[in-house]
Amino acid sequence: MGRERQKARVLRQSEWWKRRLARGTCHYCNRSFPPRELTMDHIAPIVRGGKSTKGNVVPACKECNTRKKYLFPVEWEEYLSSIGKENPGL
Repeated sequence: MGRERQKARVLRQSEWWKRRLARGTCHYCNRSFPPRELTMDHIAPIVRGGKSTKGNVVPACKECNTRKKYLFPVEWEEYLSSIGKENPGL
């Protein structure tokens, strides 16, 4: 797991990631945020075998990232449905 976290640190410094943050939009809720308020979320969580690659990381607001925790997108959708919310970002 340490290796994936190191790769995530490298990705955070990349121009690619900085451009993603500059859009200022949370992948999950589609709300706008200043780039410094967005976090890097692993779509497939590291603790469940996800990798720190461009195809597996997205900008997420702190609220969505904290609530999503270690869930896969389909599990996140099920959670949102269970509490009566829709998620336009997925």
